[in-house]
Amino acid sequence: MIRNIAIITWRELVAYLTQPVAYVFIMAFTVLAAGLTFYAGGFLDRGSAELSVFFQFHPWLYLVLMPAIGMRLWAEEYRGGTIELLLTLPLSTSHAVVGKFLAAWIFAALALSLTFPIWLTVSLLGQPDHGVIASGYLGSWLLAGGFLAVSAAASAATHNQVIAFIFGITLCFLLLAGGAEMTQSLLRNWVDPAIAEGLANINAVARFRSFVDGLIDLRAIIFFVTLIASGLFASAALVRVRTGS
Repeated sequence: MIRNIAIITWRELVAYLTQPVAYVFIMAFTVLAAGLTFYAGGFLDRGSAELSVFFQFHPWLYLVLMPAIGMRLWAEEYRGGTIELLLTLPLSTSHAVVGKFLAAWIFAALALSLTFPIWLTVSLLGQPDHGVIASGYLGSWLLAGGFLAVSAAASAATHNQVIAFIFGITLCFLLLAGGAEMTQSLLRNWVDPAIAEGLANINAVARFRSFVDGLIDLRAIIFFVTLIASGLFASAALVRVRTGS
């Protein structure tokens, strides 16, 4: 099982790194993360050696960038007709789903790791709490994984990458803003209160903020692991339905 997943992960990761669009994505993420931190966030004007302003923009960056990565995971396989070839290999649908997701998550981790100069900058300017910053990076990676798993499920639902992208953004936005007071107020007027409360309970940003504050909460870790597992389960189910496997 592990060998099959590793083969798919490596295959997908190589595919990412051999496409020019991958480097455009990495550059866009690092430039936007730095620009928002130093300009929109007024990092240098704060006079404090911490990176909370850097992490506060990550959910909004991931709202667009993770669906952009995830939209091709299955939609491209459907469109190109390579899904049949993939599933004829001696591996299960679940192995393929996990392997493709891990490749995308590793790629996201690579992009996140290239923001290290920002950590280095704050270290040169002051004496930050490196444990808190490391916690923020862990939370950011878990948040990226959650958004990617949801986006993978959106991709598994359609052969059109544009539709998968829009569907992924919609699902991620519900995770991002479902617990916000404004969203809750609107939802209570249109849907059953139980649905609104359910969306409030799956607020990914609230869990992410605990990591940014330096608190590695077991409940937050369980939330993200459950979110990722749910996204992968949905992806596998949708692929089986669409391929009849």
